[in-house]
Amino acid sequence: QVQLVESGGGLVQAGGSLRLSCTASGSIFRFSGADWYRQCPGKQREWVSGITSGGRTTYTASIKGRFTVSRDNAKNTVYLQMNNLKPEDTAVYYCRANINLQTYWGQGTQVTVSS
Repeated sequence: QVQLVESGGGLVQAGGSLRLSCTASGSIFRFSGADWYRQCPGKQREWVSGITSGGRTTYTASIKGRFTVSRDNAKNTVYLQMNNLKPEDTAVYYCRANINLQTYWGQGTQVTVSS
């Protein structure tokens, strides 16, 4: 059984930073690509960023230059460093990962940015 757990969310003022973590645990044989999504209040869940097993990264336009995705394969953990946060970044952030050729979602972590 594989579990995916996000952490690192919280309340921060505009211009501040947070680092989200997404850690996989259980019987992991293959940890492939991972993505971050977010769901802003009243909106559909949207893709934010992705990272391949080899470390190649992609970002949606609205966060490019402010967010950085990375991974530590030894720890089965993916990170999302979020800088210069804006009120419109307020959302529940979810991690999705391909592990053992299956897709797993975390439970989400709340990020609130005050103006």
